[in-house]
Amino acid sequence: MSTTMERVGESVLEKLDGIAEIIASEAAESDRLGHLSPATEAAMRSTGLVKMLQPKDFGGLEGHPTEFMEGVIKLGTWAPSAGWVAGVVGVHPHEVALGSRRLQEEIWGEDPETWIASPYAPMGRAKPVDGGYLFSGRWPFSSGTDLCQWVTIGGLVVDADGKPDGTPAKHFVLPRSDYEIVPDSWQVVGLKGTGSKDLIVKDAFVPDYRVIDTGEITEGTAGESAGRADSPLYAMPRNVMFAGAVTAATLAAANSVLAAYVALTCSRETRYGKSSTDPFQLAALGEASADIDASITHFLAGIDKMYDKCVKREPISLSDRAEVRRNQVRASNRAAAAADKLFQIAGGFALREDLPIERLWRDSQAAIHHVQNVSDPIMHAYGLDFFGHPVPPAIKF
Repeated sequence: MSTTMERVGESVLEKLDGIAEIIASEAAESDRLGHLSPATEAAMRSTGLVKMLQPKDFGGLEGHPTEFMEGVIKLGTWAPSAGWVAGVVGVHPHEVALGSRRLQEEIWGEDPETWIASPYAPMGRAKPVDGGYLFSGRWPFSSGTDLCQWVTIGGLVVDADGKPDGTPAKHFVLPRSDYEIVPDSWQVVGLKGTGSKDLIVKDAFVPDYRVIDTGEITEGTAGESAGRADSPLYAMPRNVMFAGAVTAATLAAANSVLAAYVALTCSRETRYGKSSTDPFQLAALGEASADIDASITHFLAGIDKMYDKCVKREPISLSDRAEVRRNQVRASNRAAAAADKLFQIAGGFALREDLPIERLWRDSQAAIHHVQNVSDPIMHAYGLDFFGHPVPPAIKF
């Protein structure tokens, strides 16, 4: 891993070790509640993990992105829903730091502990008015939204007839008073504790300074215009960071299945004797642990490589971003497949609801459904770029 800047994340990772028991013991309760339990939230906040990508001038740690991803993996191995929220909510400050100074003052000026939700899907419609937009829409999958006081959500600007005007999607940042969280809209089989509920916005006024254009932040060139050219963190391309947070949380979920499989195998006996001596169980363990470890190593190396370019102020090309995204989706899918294979061979006891492995397996399979983990479009676009062809506009590397 890179050693190009101070490792503020080391203290965060140490603090995470101190809350392991709380996080693991509260995982089932978070599932029951349909959002992270109060004890889980408090423990997470005490570590500073969600503030690692937040700028120092607004109370954040402005740490190394690889250490942030390591923290998400560590936390999510104990409780995948907690890791998911930490990753998705914790990555939002990276984008907001590239928005207007006035926006950052509103969010963090009085309370640097404020968390920000999403989603980014451009399902909103924004009608231009004097000084900003009137904004409306409904979005699913707002992870951790009950714990957040602001949201960054995607939308398209419309013309006088209400049709999209053809300009790229923008991100609109709203306070909690301007949107509704839909109760009971998160009824799912996995990652239940993320509380990824629907949001509704009805004709909310969003001033211009709370709107973020995505072009420069996608390419990693927004730092200078945002007054953050001195920080390599804010030269990291946004899609590499956001998709990276999803990848980290997915890898954590797969790793949690591996840990549960080991625990079950230590105590389980079959007609062939102890599972810990069963050659088929051991072969499955060796293959899966190798694939999951390789996925984590591959993923973190990509974040490190990209960050080193930012430190050295080297340009980051579309091909650079395509390679990182290729590796991210491959890592997620390889690890989730390994977790699935372990669950299949774990025997009938793995189906018991009083054992954690079935819940963790459901979490790992739910994680792989996120759009950032869908492999074929990314691999197709990577191949097009590799051979010098244009990349479809819908693919955002």
